[in-house]
Amino acid sequence: MSDLVADYAALEQILNKIAASDSTACDGETVAELAIRHEHTIRRMESIGNQRILEVSDRDAHRTVGCVTVTEFLQTKLRITHPKKRLQAVQALEPMHAMTGEELPPVCPNTARELAAGTIGLDHVHAVLDVMKKIPSAVGVEQRARAEEVLAEFATTLTPKEITAAGVRILAHLDPDGILTDDRDRARNRKLNLGCQDSQLMSTLTATLDPITRALFDVVLAKWAAPGMNNPDDDQSPKGDHGDADPELLKDAADRDYRSQSQRNHDAFTALLDAAVNGGLLGGSHRGLPPQIIVSITDAQLREHAGFARTAAGSDLPISDVIKLAADAQPHLAVFSDVTGEPLFFGRGRRLASQAQRLMAFSQYKGCSKDDCTTPFALTEMHHAEADWADGGLTDSPHMAPACGRHNRAVGSESHQWSTEKITDGPDKGRYGWRRNTDPPEKLRANQLHRIDELLQRHSREGDPPCPERSEPPPARSFDLTWPRAPLYLAAS
Repeated sequence: MSDLVADYAALEQILNKIAASDSTACDGETVAELAIRHEHTIRRMESIGNQRILEVSDRDAHRTVGCVTVTEFLQTKLRITHPKKRLQAVQALEPMHAMTGEELPPVCPNTARELAAGTIGLDHVHAVLDVMKKIPSAVGVEQRARAEEVLAEFATTLTPKEITAAGVRILAHLDPDGILTDDRDRARNRKLNLGCQDSQLMSTLTATLDPITRALFDVVLAKWAAPGMNNPDDDQSPKGDHGDADPELLKDAADRDYRSQSQRNHDAFTALLDAAVNGGLLGGSHRGLPPQIIVSITDAQLREHAGFARTAAGSDLPISDVIKLAADAQPHLAVFSDVTGEPLFFGRGRRLASQAQRLMAFSQYKGCSKDDCTTPFALTEMHHAEADWADGGLTDSPHMAPACGRHNRAVGSESHQWSTEKITDGPDKGRYGWRRNTDPPEKLRANQLHRIDELLQRHSREGDPPCPERSEPPPARSFDLTWPRAPLYLAAS
């Protein structure tokens, strides 16, 4: 055992001792000082943790624990919320190596020093890096270094939010007339992020638009977000461009329009996306699926009008919205084994899976079949899970499972690679599980992240009285739906 391993073991023992200790005998000043020292120690550990992450990256150590990439290691093994931001911090604060092996100093040495000293935390680091990314490319190296030094000094006394405000002053000082900012800077800072759905299935969209995108969006809002236009609560509201609408009809619709400007902007954006999806702008196929809304629902959900449906892109839709969209849907029925949930035979004599086979796989898996992978089905490939095509594998529905690109490429016979095998018992019977090529072999694991609703239903049924036995149980059905006026694909389970 190395000294470092022994040191971490000793640290855990000390933490156990501290956790069991009682501060009742301490006075108020001591309790406050302990809280300060505690936070100070956590921040120092974050700096040391960055060194550990860099070592994992440099040595490809993530592969020894079954992770294909360092990002996957941070996300699944360290369970870091924003792994890419953490990697950016590591790259900015830790010494890196050139292609020649030469050690390069940290990009932000002063910020790295303060984090190592425990005077700032990772939130301060991210705030400093956000300001540094906005410094124009034309600013000289010395001025850039001075800005980082000042920001690191500010970070020792300011909150992350206050660092951002101070950064605005620094940027104004570096480029007072705005003449140094060029297209490279704008291209580097452009972004559009779609947040996760909340408990109401609503999502937050944040964006930093470049001037051209802003100008184009202004044109769309001026025409499609006008009062009375594209109002989902008004059946008589004109759709599309208000220039093509009947003036009297538009005036009446505007008089009935009580939406705020923000709500009209939202509805105009919806109409724009609807026009793109239904107008053929997305082409005829995306990864073997039609470029339309595709959802999977059960016949029980349709019958009870309850619950929500998972789309192939990984989002959730209330059943009430599914019912509305189903008016223009083209249903596809996917039939599974009554007990195992295994798809009934759907064969193909070619290497690539057909659209119908992909829809059936979506009904069964909802996303990447690799355990703990969050990739939605729309971003997966069809993996020959029983045997690779080159080894005589068949393109038959019972022999395939969806896998994202990085996990599909991770399958192989080497010790650091993965194997897939059909699970033959338990609640995941009929689905393909994954395991590393270890000796002895690990237990097969199926991905549960895309089927949380099924797990909840399964647990709720455990306390229910058993159903009366049937000589021939009816096959389970699930409906896959795709939208809209182009077909909405519906499959049944």
